[in-house]
Amino acid sequence: MSAAQTQKESGEAGWAPLEALGLSQKELVLAEALQMEYDALSRLKQDKGVPAGPESGSKPVSRPPPPPSIERPRPVPSGHVSSPPGGNLLRGLSGSDSSLNQPAGSRSPTRSPTRPPLSRPAPPRGPLSKEPLYILDGEGDLLPGSRYGPGSSPAPKGAPPPTDDMPPAIPPRNPLPQLSGSDNPFLPPRGPPPGAPHDVNLFTPDVDRPKVTSEEVTYESLNAALSRLNSERQGQRSRRASGEPPGKPVARSKTLPPQVPPRTYMPAPKSKRNLRRVSADPVALESRANGFSYELFKVSEDRDEEVAAYCHMLDILRSADPCGERSRNTGFVWSPSVSQEELQQGLGVSVKVTVISDHFREPLTFTCDGSSTVDLLIYQTLCYAQEDLDVDVEQYLLKVCGQAEFLSNSQTLAGLEYVQQCLKYEWDIRLLLTKRASINTELARTEEDDKMASTMNHCILLQERPIRQTVTREALTLLLDTYHNEAEAFILSEAELLLHVERLVQSVKALCSTLASVESADLTSALSQLPACPCRLQPKVQKDISVLAVKGNREKVVERLTVAILDQVELYCSTFNANFHTAPPSSRSTAPIQEAGVVNNVLSFSVYSAHRVPITWAASYEGFFLSCSLTHGGAELCAPQHTSKQAVSKYLFHLVVWDQRVCFPVQINQLPRESQLTVTLYATALPPPGGTEEKGKQRRSIDALGWVTMPLFNFRHVLTCGRKLLGLWPSIPGSGNARSSSPNFSQPDSVILQVDFPTSAFEVRFSTPGPADFCPQYEFSRLDTASQRQLQDVLHKKSLFWLTVEDRRLLWEKRAFCQEESAALPLVLASAPCWQWSCLPDIYALLRQWACLSHMDALGLLHASFPDQELRRTAVQWMDSISDPELLDFLPQLVQALKYECYLDSALVRFLLRRAIGDVRIAHYLFWLLKDALQDRQFSGRYQHLLAALLCCAGRGLREEFERQCWMVSVLAKVAQRVRDAMASNRQTVLREGLDEMKQFFSVNSSCRMPLNPALLVKAINVQSCSFFNSNAVPLKLSFQNVDPHGDNINVIFKSGDDLRQDMLTLQIIRIMNRIWIQEGLDMRMVIFRCFATGRGRGMVEMIPQAETLRKIQVEHGVTGSFKDRPLADWLQKHNPTDDQYEKAVENFIYSCAGCCVATYILGICDRHNDNIMLKTSGHMFHIDFGKFLGHAQMFGNIKRDRAPFVFTSDMAYVINGGDKPSSRFHDFVDLCCEAYNLIRKHAHLFLNLLGLMLSCGIPELSDLEDLKYVYDALRPHESEADATMYFTRLIESSLGSVATKLNFFIHNLAQMKFASSEERPVLTFAPRVHTLKSDGLIRNLYVCRHIRTYSPSKGYAFVVKVEREGLQQGAALVQRSFEEFHELHCKLRLIFPSSKLPSFPSRFVIGRSRGDSMADRRKDELNGYVWHLVHAAPEVAQCDLIYTFFHPLPRDERPASLVTNVVKTLVLSWSPTSGKDMGEVKLSISYKSDKLFIMVMHIRGLQPLQDGTDPDPYVKLYLLPDPQKTSKKKTKAARRTCNPTYNEMLVYERIPHGDLDQRVIHLRVLGDGPFWENSLLGETFIPLKKLLPGQHWVDWHRLGLEGLEVAR
Repeated sequence: MSAAQTQKESGEAGWAPLEALGLSQKELVLAEALQMEYDALSRLKQDKGVPAGPESGSKPVSRPPPPPSIERPRPVPSGHVSSPPGGNLLRGLSGSDSSLNQPAGSRSPTRSPTRPPLSRPAPPRGPLSKEPLYILDGEGDLLPGSRYGPGSSPAPKGAPPPTDDMPPAIPPRNPLPQLSGSDNPFLPPRGPPPGAPHDVNLFTPDVDRPKVTSEEVTYESLNAALSRLNSERQGQRSRRASGEPPGKPVARSKTLPPQVPPRTYMPAPKSKRNLRRVSADPVALESRANGFSYELFKVSEDRDEEVAAYCHMLDILRSADPCGERSRNTGFVWSPSVSQEELQQGLGVSVKVTVISDHFREPLTFTCDGSSTVDLLIYQTLCYAQEDLDVDVEQYLLKVCGQAEFLSNSQTLAGLEYVQQCLKYEWDIRLLLTKRASINTELARTEEDDKMASTMNHCILLQERPIRQTVTREALTLLLDTYHNEAEAFILSEAELLLHVERLVQSVKALCSTLASVESADLTSALSQLPACPCRLQPKVQKDISVLAVKGNREKVVERLTVAILDQVELYCSTFNANFHTAPPSSRSTAPIQEAGVVNNVLSFSVYSAHRVPITWAASYEGFFLSCSLTHGGAELCAPQHTSKQAVSKYLFHLVVWDQRVCFPVQINQLPRESQLTVTLYATALPPPGGTEEKGKQRRSIDALGWVTMPLFNFRHVLTCGRKLLGLWPSIPGSGNARSSSPNFSQPDSVILQVDFPTSAFEVRFSTPGPADFCPQYEFSRLDTASQRQLQDVLHKKSLFWLTVEDRRLLWEKRAFCQEESAALPLVLASAPCWQWSCLPDIYALLRQWACLSHMDALGLLHASFPDQELRRTAVQWMDSISDPELLDFLPQLVQALKYECYLDSALVRFLLRRAIGDVRIAHYLFWLLKDALQDRQFSGRYQHLLAALLCCAGRGLREEFERQCWMVSVLAKVAQRVRDAMASNRQTVLREGLDEMKQFFSVNSSCRMPLNPALLVKAINVQSCSFFNSNAVPLKLSFQNVDPHGDNINVIFKSGDDLRQDMLTLQIIRIMNRIWIQEGLDMRMVIFRCFATGRGRGMVEMIPQAETLRKIQVEHGVTGSFKDRPLADWLQKHNPTDDQYEKAVENFIYSCAGCCVATYILGICDRHNDNIMLKTSGHMFHIDFGKFLGHAQMFGNIKRDRAPFVFTSDMAYVINGGDKPSSRFHDFVDLCCEAYNLIRKHAHLFLNLLGLMLSCGIPELSDLEDLKYVYDALRPHESEADATMYFTRLIESSLGSVATKLNFFIHNLAQMKFASSEERPVLTFAPRVHTLKSDGLIRNLYVCRHIRTYSPSKGYAFVVKVEREGLQQGAALVQRSFEEFHELHCKLRLIFPSSKLPSFPSRFVIGRSRGDSMADRRKDELNGYVWHLVHAAPEVAQCDLIYTFFHPLPRDERPASLVTNVVKTLVLSWSPTSGKDMGEVKLSISYKSDKLFIMVMHIRGLQPLQDGTDPDPYVKLYLLPDPQKTSKKKTKAARRTCNPTYNEMLVYERIPHGDLDQRVIHLRVLGDGPFWENSLLGETFIPLKKLLPGQHWVDWHRLGLEGLEVAR
């Protein structure tokens, strides 16, 4: 048998895992080639005199046989392999997925077969597959479902574990040929004779092999063979596991390393909670010849001290909430409650509740007061159903019908968010009574969960990619063996010295490549003692090779080289999270402690070099230098220090060597505890090729290439010391303002900086000082007036982002006077001059004395400007009183605030985990927020640890639920992408086919909770009800079947390709605005819907029922409907036919429209076309699709499409006014807008804090302070309420008068015409629903019998049509239709049928008066002929749905015509001029402060028209009497053509002493602006000021009178 065949067969046994051990492709081949020759020499030595072959011209070197390396496992007949000493071959943080040991830039496909929990069947293979699940694996703690649990040992001797639990054995360097035996791969190969030592280096070659050098190795062919072998083995194993027949192996790339199949796991046995955090398992490598010796100790998964302390914190946190605490471990979702202010508003409301239960047949309906508790409702229900007064209410719970959420028995009905929402939209409140024992509590934690140790590695981390790659102990041992062999051969060599030198250097280079491609100074110095060789790049070498002819000199070189290599291994172990160490943990001694506050030495460190420098940098840049700066909370502590400029050097690798000491002019005792060192790498760009003159003229740019930030004190507050490796993050413009304090080791090609900090015999520790004993506090009024005004101006800035140096100096100087305003604490602390150890007592004393902040104000202390641990702990403590529903409102900001924590463990981390343990809803949303945050490369490590902690605390049931949700989202994302990529005509077919995978998903999983809301539990998908929207992202409209049979289907929108984080943030801010308004007693009737991102570029949006976009409403009146005023009013009238319903809808519209105007203006929401605004049939208006905000407007070329401050058009004003003329309801709308605007302005600091914490989240339109400045300018926190009221009134006027908004709507209508489906049938604007022949019966005859006079909505005539139907027993029906409605019917019939099939329609244009009776008679006759031909037309025309809908009776047709006419006439008469002196009313706001009289003219209502019947152009003129000279005249601007004008203008009189108010009278006159300066008096009034008090705001309506007509000039 040939050696090649032997190698291939042995490769079948397990060649593939070598590359997964951490070796790169080239390193593996080099080590293989070196080992092959050493194996040949070892075999020749053992044969004692057997000649090497005819080609060998020299005698073999006699040397002692090498000791065996790590014992290699051998296959056993059962298909299992024995465990090597120390555990599995693939261990460490990277886990079993081979991609964790591959470079991040690798393009090899990740194929990680997953297995669902044992409680449900395995998912089908094929197109239905979940996203790869990466596992943090480690010693002792495995997944639920792993074979070995925490604290358990490997299988006993003689009982090898299954094959699936570890990769195959490492084959010998050149496999032994099988002399005889079966080819069965499950039988062990025949080895050495019994009793012979097992040595993998022994082999019997068929022929002597020539020596192989690196130049002769064909990497592509070897890698292809390895890929083929690994693919075949992986395919065989997967087929054996699934029972599938053998098939063709999966093709893999020829240029990428093969993968190792991941292990599978069995259930973990119970283990003790208190596992030892750090353990060592020495791997004895016997002493080498010539004095070489080393050991690699295997350590536990928590080898990192900070991670071990983090896990210990989890132990304490979990022990405080055991599974037996049922109040915090219910296993189901509670229905959220509202705030105390919202509860007080609902206590007096009557609530109608319907209770359904299996205990009684018919539902029970109760009318309760809002203050009634849930347990009282349960008691009443049970008493009615069982007729037994002795019932245990605690055994029952009420559940919301259609949702998997339960009502707390102690909660009041008015305090439930569900009840409040039902009252808001007038929905029925339907509850289900169930026994507590019958509730599914699968999400609850169990005793097994409590017994499982707290670890980072036993939970499935549902993430998209790994974050760290490290070499394993076995891989490094293999390379150290190779190095030892080459070093031994070099020492013993007497001939071919240069060849042995090159082989030795190659083994060193392979080691360094594995150890992060770092070449230390000691290693470079040791290598310089060797002569030049091809594998080194321009080295400093030993020129005199004769020196190495002496064996002692060679031994010294090797000894020095070995020491440098072991030092480098130690540096690698301390830097990376490797699963081994060069020394056991117990051997590390602890040093005595010295306080940092007494160390006067300046801070300094040495910079040696930058490693792994890309070769492209050497060709593109020169003059590399480092800029080093000290910062605390983003502020620099001193001027940056710079190194010298150096070029790229070429040794083993490309690197830049500085070898320079950097000293800061800052003493260690002046360093704050959270100080950070930031090092930035700069280089000068080389000029492009050209002449010398051109190079001189060109400006040389200096580019930032990378940066790294590290804390100077570690998590134990000990000053860093010793040698450090720091991975640089690439400098990317616009990458956010937050910088990670962790080095970049997630990218395998990141540049690594080597720095050395001074070491000493002491640990310099920063101890937290206590607060000072005295902290002054004074009343604000004790300041002088100028200081008060100056300090108030600074405090009104509301945010620390815009504090100037002078502002900070003033705040810190006057901090003792600011404590009356608790919200000023962030501004004061941001002004602290320093945070060094000596200053902290005064700061902590101020913090202790300050009044407790509200949770909304405490958010401001979690920003990056406040890294102090005590300060952040106090802020979290103040936030601890927040309720769970309110916490959900701020959860995204708290997750982002984790970026600004210095260490893994913090008060904020504990707070979030503690609240997540006690509430499933918080755990649910926290999981998805953390999963999305994993995409942030800089902070993925920190979020990964928190996500692992959350899953550790959550329990197995909740982890499995999260796994199902991620699976479902991945399937939907694939379907959405396929639909998006398909042609428009095939999208529905592709959608139906793709949703078959969802059917398979639900065949495996009986139910799944929606990521949008954990209370939405679905069991299937209704494929026939699913569709898609015709927009750029092609979102999917999905309909899921509810698990609750009492609930409706759950409809959601799934988006793929859009970043929904911006929509999430916008809706969150609007939801908080709405909460503030309600707490202040102002319900703006806002529609708040859910939107949640389930990953970058995908997410779910809640669908609001019974709502249409403004575009669909407007185009019912034609493509130019956006220019008309009546579409919205007609649509609301159509869906609210009665007067009460319509008035309620208009009221909802006024409030919701005002709220939308305020919210969209403050947030600068742009791209507001009529498809992004929706209207419910109940009148609630709301906005959707927030892809543009903070003033980033959509551009049409160079034209800004959003030119109005916000969307407020004339058709909206038409609904508010009840017509085309302003009415008093418009005054209410303006007042609502201004009041809502001022209420939000009071909380300006909250919204600035919320948005400020999101600056680092990666949203493109919220990335810097300029974006935040937009909101600051919109809120105008420095202005008074009166100024803000005037400002917003002008905005309303500007928006209403903007033609650009309507033009934008019209252009969008034209653009959407190409998406209009031919299946969409036209509808009538006045008909709320469609009626058909089948529903109404065949129309036999139509006759227009008469016409009647109408006055609403406009004056004109309506024609009464007699409709006769077949089979109608009650006789003919009478309907009233106007001529315009007949014309609309004809126009829409023409859209369906050709004109040849339709009768001709009477002309709309007439000469003369079109409202006379004669014209009405003539049109009646013409319409009679039209309807006769219509009913006798072809069947497809006469029996179409449009005609039957037109002649279906409406609610207005059921009222007597005389009654309608009388009511309308009464309404019209009420608007006619009244006799007497009552000429309307004027609303004023009057106040007096600091010798100034402020008079705001707000509104006027009820002015009389002019004598010619037209509306006047009124304005207001004021005099302050007594004023004989009329010098106090002031006036407003004139309003145009209205009897109900709005002004909101402030008129100010200065230098008015307080004592003069009693004698002062305001003379107000309302004048009509006429031609030629002749103004008519419309009314006047006199208002005495004797009752006005200083500081009082007197707001009231004042009646206008008219003593006589006069002309004023």
